[in-house]
Amino acid sequence: MPNRLARETSPYLQQHADNPVDWYPWGEDALRRAREQDKPILLSVGYSACHWCHVMAHESFEDAEVAAVMNALFVNIKVDREERPDIDQIYQTAHHLLTQRAGGWPLTMFLAPDGKPFFGGTYFPKAPRYNLPGFTGLLERVAAVYRTQRREIDEQNDELVKILGGTVPRAAQDPVEPDDRPIADARRELLAAFDPVHGGLGGAPKFPHPYEFDLLLRADGDARRATLLTLTRMAEGGIYDQLGGGFCRYSVDGEWLIPHFEKMLYDNGPLLRLYTDAWLLTRDPLYARVCEETAAWVMREMQAAAGGYCSSLDADAEGQEGKFHVWDRDEVAALLTEDEFRVAAGRYGLDGPPNFEQRHWHLHVARSTDAVAAAIDRPVADCEALLASARAKLHAARERRVHPARDDKILTSWNGLMIEGMAHAARVFDRPDWLDSARRALDFLRSSLWRDGRLLATHKDGVSHLNAYLDDHAFLLGALLEFLQAEFRRADLDWAIALADLLLERFEDRADGGFWFTSHDHEQLILRTKPGHDNATPAGNGVAALQLQRLGHLIGDPRYLAAAERTVRLFHGAAARQPGGFASYCRALSEYLEPPAIVMVRGPSAGLAEWSRALAAHYAPSTMTFVLPDRTEPLPAAMDKPPGAAVNAWVCRGVVCLPPMDRIAEVLREIGAAA
Repeated sequence: MPNRLARETSPYLQQHADNPVDWYPWGEDALRRAREQDKPILLSVGYSACHWCHVMAHESFEDAEVAAVMNALFVNIKVDREERPDIDQIYQTAHHLLTQRAGGWPLTMFLAPDGKPFFGGTYFPKAPRYNLPGFTGLLERVAAVYRTQRREIDEQNDELVKILGGTVPRAAQDPVEPDDRPIADARRELLAAFDPVHGGLGGAPKFPHPYEFDLLLRADGDARRATLLTLTRMAEGGIYDQLGGGFCRYSVDGEWLIPHFEKMLYDNGPLLRLYTDAWLLTRDPLYARVCEETAAWVMREMQAAAGGYCSSLDADAEGQEGKFHVWDRDEVAALLTEDEFRVAAGRYGLDGPPNFEQRHWHLHVARSTDAVAAAIDRPVADCEALLASARAKLHAARERRVHPARDDKILTSWNGLMIEGMAHAARVFDRPDWLDSARRALDFLRSSLWRDGRLLATHKDGVSHLNAYLDDHAFLLGALLEFLQAEFRRADLDWAIALADLLLERFEDRADGGFWFTSHDHEQLILRTKPGHDNATPAGNGVAALQLQRLGHLIGDPRYLAAAERTVRLFHGAAARQPGGFASYCRALSEYLEPPAIVMVRGPSAGLAEWSRALAAHYAPSTMTFVLPDRTEPLPAAMDKPPGAAVNAWVCRGVVCLPPMDRIAEVLREIGAAA
């Protein structure tokens, strides 16, 4: 019989609905049972695309004997970290404090009935291996310790909660005036970790780090060169899907060759934006191709029929990691003509030894098309045509395979990141189809996740629920401000203002500054976090500060600027101590120190398209451009520049606006745009 998880909306929880484990979702029912029976809680946190989550589920949670031990000794709670990032943040931090090791997923934590953790780990095998204890034996030992050492556990828990509370930033007793040193130090720290051969930061496993490289791209010299090398190596590597577009979550090696095959929405939105900016700076056709293919993948595989973007694609297919993506050489040869195979084999490394589990090939760019052409003595143009036909055939053949499962829940925060990336790329590349995709997603969020002036966090199968978090509000605000630059709709500006007001009303810590991750009326947990450090997604406080500043300057509202300033001041000390982890904060700090340029273009509709295309075709990362037709509804006073008989542009910084300009070149010079 299905357990309680069958009633949940999360695909990850539903994956465990047929387990023999007596799972509970997080909630009062589970916590009450633990208190009433005086049982410890086994908390298991994961997500649907997680390979090692699947492994632990198959080994232990689907095993009747293991489940019997779990049910006898614990109240078992399963959590989707994507739906409940508030819970995940708390217990990942607790795991680090308890074990002095990095966390991850699956996260396995043991809690007292009051929710305080006393032991934990990540993946545990059913039988001892990998220098890890077997799960059944571990369960029995943890339960025995809980029964026999309660006083010690209670003392440890009380101390741990105090330490957790100490991780929440507070206003400095002797505050310093914010300066640009964290930005310069962050760039130095990131460059010190840069791999000059393969690009990226550090060694294996290697993650994309789009926010850190965005910070480097905004500089010049070595910082920009490091970013461009990284983007090139990633685009040529196996972390990028050479047939279908889109990036996997990370590479298991230091050369970007073999990925962990899951694809996450939250990676691809920021990477789409970053590759767009790299193309603006270089006009490198490789970056344009990545944008084209990634946008096509998003629309083809990640956008639900109703408009929202789905969360992720699994690493596994038919129970095997990477099975959907990897190839047998004979299979490729059978699908292609002899000439196509010669080109594809040289291009993608099929003429070398297998690179996946010593028997399959995962495609990556092994040689340039020029090198392949020289090796087989064919014109480059012929090889490019043969490669294009080979890719089309291989992609069509792969489409006939069993696809990885798609987690089709729609998360407000991750949709915000993807809408921002799609809208930015659409504006730069002048792609109405990409803009339409972003518009459909934005309109879906408004119709399905915006209820009575409040935002919800997740939607699936017609059900929207869970109080939205800081990230939902901040990322969506950023998406709206980006979309408004591609297509100005007054309703979107009104929505951005409403979201900003909610940030101030329901999330801001007016005493110390910054924004809580959960709203003031959220469920009370053992810790209320206030994150400033970037992780797989940017820190909500950095994004909130940046976007509130931008909106405040745009419409002339000092409340938003003041809240952003309090946030910048709160996190300045932490960013100074650990600058490499505060890339999103550094962007907010940069625009706090020097407000962004805001370009407002007014005039007859017939002349606006030329201006819009021209201004979008230049790299100006600290500039916002709004094209406002004559028919625009009444605007906030700061935006309400008078339209004339011809197109004019107003360039404003802070409270200062220059006289109107009627030549595009003059505007570009003023904002320092790079071609």
